[in-house]
Amino acid sequence: MEEERIDDLERDERKDVFSKAVRAGKRTYFFDVKATKKDEFYLTITESKKRITSDGKPVYEKHKIFLYKEDFEKFVDGLHNIIEYIKLEQPFDHIDTPKTISTI
Repeated sequence: MEEERIDDLERDERKDVFSKAVRAGKRTYFFDVKATKKDEFYLTITESKKRITSDGKPVYEKHKIFLYKEDFEKFVDGLHNIIEYIKLEQPFDHIDTPKTISTI
């Protein structure tokens, strides 16, 4: 069922509702809220990295995930847990990180 849902979304591009780009070094992250035909919102997160081909032309390598409303809370909880683990195991004092991540 999940594959059908993604195939349906990719096959028929949906309405953009809200977007936020976050530049982070060599990467740019795009957070896009989109709406399905039934006007249900979902989130796409895209990582984009600029690469230079052997002939000197720039290309953008992109990785995308789809996140649905019913998964937001579990996703945020998992992300928060992983960030806390990394902060404990390999502190990164030189990077400005949010103090808390609020749950939805």
